[in-house]
Amino acid sequence: MFFRLYTILDLWSRKVVGWAVHDVESEELAKELFVETCRRWDVNPSGMVFHADNGAAMKGSTLQATLQVLGVVPSFSRPRVSNDNAFAEAHFRTMKYRPDFPSRPFTSLAVARAWVESFVAWYNATHLHSGIRFVTPAQRHAGQDLAILEKRAGVYAAARERWPERWSGSTRNWSRIQHVRLTPERTAAA
Repeated sequence: MFFRLYTILDLWSRKVVGWAVHDVESEELAKELFVETCRRWDVNPSGMVFHADNGAAMKGSTLQATLQVLGVVPSFSRPRVSNDNAFAEAHFRTMKYRPDFPSRPFTSLAVARAWVESFVAWYNATHLHSGIRFVTPAQRHAGQDLAILEKRAGVYAAARERWPERWSGSTRNWSRIQHVRLTPERTAAA
């Protein structure tokens, strides 16, 4: 038996802000998750960009009509472009490589939901995310990352001043990442 995991990530913070596990793939379920997530976080979605894969549930008319009514800009992965949904791919890789990721299929929908709930709690509140300078998604989402990063920068600067022989170059960059791009910037060909 297969289950379908629907996930909504806030790309700025990398926080999982909405998720659901179902036994079917459905545009109606995708719509319900999106609307409920906006409601839960008290977000006005007008002007928001909703990036998704090219699955039937994401491209279905029910979800698309809802996005249009709410003023949400739909965005889809380009076919055969491997880095077009890098945030979601990295998130699912983190999930699949957790030590407690099941080696056998889930025995029931309830068991699958419980595991995902546990993973999301860990991912949001404990996982030090490399893409946001090793703060948790919850810390960044709450705006706590700035103080944490400033403190780290101070610790590194003090350590370098005290033991300059340990440093051959500059210290790690602990400045807050200000801009998040959906796809990497293109570089000029050499």
